Amino acid sequence: MNRTVAQDSALVLFSGGQDSATCLAWALERYRRVETLGFDYGQRHHIELDCRAGLRERLQAFPQWQGRLGEDHLVDLSVLGAISDTAMTREIAIEANAQGLPNTFVPGRNLMFLTFAAAVAYRRGLQVIVGGMCETDFSGYPDCRDDTIKALQVALNLGMDRRFVLETPLMWIDKADTWRLAQELGGDALVDLIRAGTHTCYLGERGALHDWGYGCGTCPACELRKRGYQAYRAGQSVAELLAGSDAAGAAGA
Repeated sequence: MNRTVAQDSALVLFSGGQDSATCLAWALERYRRVETLGFDYGQRHHIELDCRAGLRERLQAFPQWQGRLGEDHLVDLSVLGAISDTAMTREIAIEANAQGLPNTFVPGRNLMFLTFAAAVAYRRGLQVIVGGMCETDFSGYPDCRDDTIKALQVALNLGMDRRFVLETPLMWIDKADTWRLAQELGGDALVDLIRAGTHTCYLGERGALHDWGYGCGTCPACELRKRGYQAYRAGQSVAELLAGSDAAGAAGA
């Protein structure tokens, strides 16, 4: 396994959130063998890691994907949390900095994630690495941009003398389309699993179950997920939903 690369294999960055669960289903639909990789980096919403095992177990039960889900890997990247001063790794208020970038941005996170993923893929003989990075709904995070991912693919392939392919199936779609993708892949059963089984809330709130899932309902991650679900249910894009809300607000003013 260490010397050959399987053409029909994939490693999915799987956090336990909505995007990574959708990406895992996307990979299971396409590849014969799929493994998963998570990271414990001292994230404030550590509860997302607790969702992973249950999600994997239930995804394995989908008839069309039985037998495809392989090993799970969890890497301790607590050093990243130790050197970061962000609202994702500290008990501080979520706000934007002087440049308009949210302080939920963890510098170097996706660069480290994909580098470690490539190291695991190298050892496991996996060719494709799948991540949920998205330039449509990305809060301005520079390490979620398509150019960043393409540049990193080149660097990893040069540095490891392999031909890894970094796949980002959510790169050009909004959250409403992410829900729609789940519907296309696994029907209502997958949508319901992602709605109730995944975790996105930055504050780690997992009390009441809303129609769009668990969460505080007010942090940026919850707002994005909630708007996406509402647009999905209304058959709209997120932009159309927001435009409609703005028009209604102006009419009532």
